[in-house]
Amino acid sequence: MKRLFDCLCNMKKNLLLHAIIISFLFLLSPIVHAEEEKPLTYTDSVTGMEFVLVKGGCFDMGDIFGDGDGDERPVHEVCVDDFYMGKYEVTQGQWEEVMKNNPSKYRKGKNHPVARVSWYDIQNFIRDLNVKAGRHYRLPAEAEWEYAARSGGKRYKYSWGNGGPEGNIAGDEVKMVSSKRTRPIWDGHYDKYVYSAPVGSFRANESGLYDMTGNLWEWCSDWYGADFYRYSPENNPKGPSGGSSRIIRGGSWNNGPGYVRISFRNSYTPNNGRNAVGFRLAMTPR
Repeated sequence: MKRLFDCLCNMKKNLLLHAIIISFLFLLSPIVHAEEEKPLTYTDSVTGMEFVLVKGGCFDMGDIFGDGDGDERPVHEVCVDDFYMGKYEVTQGQWEEVMKNNPSKYRKGKNHPVARVSWYDIQNFIRDLNVKAGRHYRLPAEAEWEYAARSGGKRYKYSWGNGGPEGNIAGDEVKMVSSKRTRPIWDGHYDKYVYSAPVGSFRANESGLYDMTGNLWEWCSDWYGADFYRYSPENNPKGPSGGSSRIIRGGSWNNGPGYVRISFRNSYTPNNGRNAVGFRLAMTPR
């Protein structure tokens, strides 16, 4: 009888343990399910701006090829969370939809990226768009930008990989309008566009993002710090707490090989815009 009693007690304990495990999994399942259902793309309801989900991860940020400037070093590990990144640079048409003006010098069509917008102009654009769309758009952090440009942190020198150019950068087409140009171009490359190209004119990178290097420089949210990489936090760095200029990344139609490297860091005063500087938006998943 004692053995039978012990056996029944063990069965009850096992059943209770199974019930606890099943209940825990049931409570956990909505969280797992919600993670799985995070949409891979998103389209803004006001401007039609398209976004791509960039899955977070860790990568070596900085001059991994050893051919950059001192502010690209030391190479350091950085981890970023999931975020959405604009599939394209913000266009002149999308800017006009929100701001009712077009500051770009080269107005070649609504599908060209908007340029000559200052960092502060962009904050006004983001504020107005967020009100209209009910979202929380923002500029990408410098670390997010580099991670996305490298197709999720891969060891690529350019957004198209490590080979010859596939984007709108300074090449042989520049000679048509500037025969006395002294700055470097990518000799033997002809992309047809002396200035900006319509967004999406060239192949996307492996994250589904277009023109991450070339076309226009892109504003990031961070202040610039020449020595920031020496003390940058590992997780989701946001740049120095202050400064006199803001980060721009990616190079433009006016730049040759050195400036369109993914790791190249540039900056500009936030209250001024330039003909070769634009932006794309980012958004943190809800």
